[in-house]
Amino acid sequence: MKRLAATTTAAILAAGLSAAAGAQQYVSGSAGFNFQTDSDNSGAFSRDFVTGDGVAVPPGTTLPEGTSVGWTTEFDTGLFLSAAYGWRLNDVFRVEGEISYTSADVDTHAGVTAGGNALGAADAAVLITGSAPLGVTVGDLVADGQGEVTTVGYAINGYYDFDIQNTPFTAYIGGGLGVAEVEVDYSPSATPIVSDKEMVGFYQIMAGGSYALSDSTELYAGYRWRQSADAETQSSLIPADLDVENASHILEAGVRYSF
Repeated sequence: MKRLAATTTAAILAAGLSAAAGAQQYVSGSAGFNFQTDSDNSGAFSRDFVTGDGVAVPPGTTLPEGTSVGWTTEFDTGLFLSAAYGWRLNDVFRVEGEISYTSADVDTHAGVTAGGNALGAADAAVLITGSAPLGVTVGDLVADGQGEVTTVGYAINGYYDFDIQNTPFTAYIGGGLGVAEVEVDYSPSATPIVSDKEMVGFYQIMAGGSYALSDSTELYAGYRWRQSADAETQSSLIPADLDVENASHILEAGVRYSF
């Protein structure tokens, strides 16, 4: 799918480059729902880590640098917003520059492991060097979601439009490439675990339809699949680097004005 997005976008840009100077221009804006997919967060300790008294894990256990650590995060339905400035190169091809925003609140975390061993039943003190038992398990601590993942993206999109004859409807397919600042906030039970951000590349594939209200104004609705490279973050609770996955199914509706 990534190759398809890149190929589609490059072909559209190349086909219309010579005509761009005299192209009809447009602005558009849309809003919708962001269905963030589960993130299999995975990483490793960046230095030796000594555990607290996890009851199920002996206090003072040393997890050496490089020991794997990870868990799964599930998200609630979030928000999508976008604005674009574009050029209609001919009857079927158009290109645009887009800025967009997505957000998704954390629903829950689960499946915490270190070195391949499940820590869900251990006392949460295991995560704090020198700590006495806290009376709550790691599993219970992280099950209380709290936090969110947000992105601000900048993309170049290319589209192919095709009219549905004798109707005011037009269908479209498209692809885009860009960069996004991904901000990760994981704070289960009000305990900061990750609070970090990174700029990463992403691609997206779009499909949908438009309805012409007039010669200059169209309403449109569609679907996007968007996926970025993993955001490389650092935990604020334990000395570990963590790769956070960032992919979404997006449903949107908006308006496009040509001039």
